[in-house]
Amino acid sequence: MATQSHRNFNENDTGTPVAPATPPHDVAQGGKKRKKKKEASSAIVGAIFLMATSAIGPGFLTQTAVFTAKLGAAMAFAIVISIIIDICIQLNVWRIIAVSGKRAQNLGNAVLPGLGWLLTVLIALGGIVFNIGNIAGAGLGTDAMMGLDVKVGGVLTAAIGCALFMSKRAGMALDRLLVILGTLMILLTTYVAIVSQPPVGEALKNVVLPSTIDVVAITTLVGGTVGGYITYAGAHRVLDAGNTGPESVPSVTRSSITGTLVTGVMRILLFLAVFGVVAGGVTLSTDGNPAAEAFQAAAGDLGMRFFGVVLWAAALSSIVGCSYTSATFIVPTGEEHRKKQNLITIAFIVLSCGLFIVLGTAPAKLLVFAGAFNGLVLPIGFTLMLYIAVFRQHDLLKGYKYPKWLVSLGCVALVAAWYLAFRSFSGIWSIL
Repeated sequence: MATQSHRNFNENDTGTPVAPATPPHDVAQGGKKRKKKKEASSAIVGAIFLMATSAIGPGFLTQTAVFTAKLGAAMAFAIVISIIIDICIQLNVWRIIAVSGKRAQNLGNAVLPGLGWLLTVLIALGGIVFNIGNIAGAGLGTDAMMGLDVKVGGVLTAAIGCALFMSKRAGMALDRLLVILGTLMILLTTYVAIVSQPPVGEALKNVVLPSTIDVVAITTLVGGTVGGYITYAGAHRVLDAGNTGPESVPSVTRSSITGTLVTGVMRILLFLAVFGVVAGGVTLSTDGNPAAEAFQAAAGDLGMRFFGVVLWAAALSSIVGCSYTSATFIVPTGEEHRKKQNLITIAFIVLSCGLFIVLGTAPAKLLVFAGAFNGLVLPIGFTLMLYIAVFRQHDLLKGYKYPKWLVSLGCVALVAAWYLAFRSFSGIWSIL
């Protein structure tokens, strides 16, 4: 019979088998892995809402009101076209950047030395213009909420954005903020869309048989939703989370589709909310704060306050999204560069805020122009992405066989983007 000294170490004093104790080192490693997985999951969700809330910024709110007042039900056609182009572009951009493991500017320089820097300049300049509009939108939001001066409200919101990136865990804070702001915008806009009672049947008819096709309107919407920095916002956040390589394709595809659907839902709700008011005979001013007028006409003073919250939330999320993405084009990827990236993000916000204070351009016009400018920038970067998908699979995409159907969708979107950009070039400058 075995003595005490020879007892099986997997039995307790009663002879019942027990699991061997986990070494402290393995416990620590397991904790680190769970923490890393949780942070990666948070970053994926954050990337989805970064893309969505960046697309549905204050520019789109203003654009929706301005162009819906002009086009009426025909605006539904422009909305659908922008959604289709959005899907085609985002599916390609997210997959190419994730599989390659490189940011857009690095891919550009790998294809043609200097091309990445050109893309960086275009993104930065477009981002500044768009961010001026974002800060202006924040000012309009605080004005609608509490009657605060537009410039004061814009400056205070910019300060909040700067404070976010001063945090030691700026990435996690960014992800959580975007989810909260995105959810808030959807809920409040849903309420206004219901009470405005839009003629949905008429809108659906114009999706397939538009009474008017306005090229400038379509280009402005496309630029405001997938133009400039917005094209790369979610994809670069996924890259920062370490979700890269061919094995990341399933999760990246789901994330890009989810983000696009969130964007589409919010876009449709905004259109219906404003269209219900316009269809009811209300004339909106295109020189003041047309979106605020629409919300107030639909739900009275409560609608005005709701609009203020929605616009402010859209502005803040777009300010941090625009600044973050622009900084990723300037700073190399990697954890060791994260502090520098946050500092440049803060500097970007401060610069945009200063230009907003100095320019003093009518906020509504500035927001519309920002979207139009981004519409001109869009085709250049997307051309680079599709070139890589077709001709550089063997090296930049690590041998990944890129789906032909996805390339085909991308080419359709690319042709549309170039066509719309060239056709509307003269019309865009007349907006100001």
